[in-house]
Amino acid sequence: RGQSVSGDLLGNILRIDVDRDDFPGDDLRDYRIPPDNPFVSRTGEDEVWAYGLRNPWRNAFDRQTGDLWIADVGEGQWEEVNFQAASSFGGENYGWACREGSQCTTFGGCDCSTFQSVPPIHEYSHGFQNARCSITGGVVYRGCEIPDLDGAYFFADFCSGQIWSLTYNGATASVVERTSELAPPPPLAISSISSFGTDAAGEIY
Repeated sequence: RGQSVSGDLLGNILRIDVDRDDFPGDDLRDYRIPPDNPFVSRTGEDEVWAYGLRNPWRNAFDRQTGDLWIADVGEGQWEEVNFQAASSFGGENYGWACREGSQCTTFGGCDCSTFQSVPPIHEYSHGFQNARCSITGGVVYRGCEIPDLDGAYFFADFCSGQIWSLTYNGATASVVERTSELAPPPPLAISSISSFGTDAAGEIY
């Protein structure tokens, strides 16, 4: 499904205008298709903005730049963070199911020697030591309490409870584990992180 942009909307990021309705006779499609979506007037569903994703959990826009951060949960071994600049015209292929992270899979009969996709800016393996299993995408920090972390993207792993910050300069990503810094005093503990949030001031929850 991730490599299909026709007939099935699963595995894709959709872009729609919820303030208008192009389908007044269809109760299941109460929205408008932005005319500059990448598959308008070409093969593919008009709603599709980007594809090649398995289970993006979760996506977040940088409230300052408009860049889109996409954490995609892997199938068996690799978790990934994808980045889409605010200047994007859409149509990116992020690789699933031919690739899990940057690694070639055996799914779908893809030939990775010729297959083209946008690589993740960061990936990590599950590993046995920390029992990592499922990425939880977070948010870009734009608060005032920790100015040194302005622009850092935070994400976690659901199973291991690890939390990282990531900074990206458009070419390379730098990742720092923040788990111990954010741990509450015993006997409290952070575990099973399923989401991140921000308040009106940009502080992270």
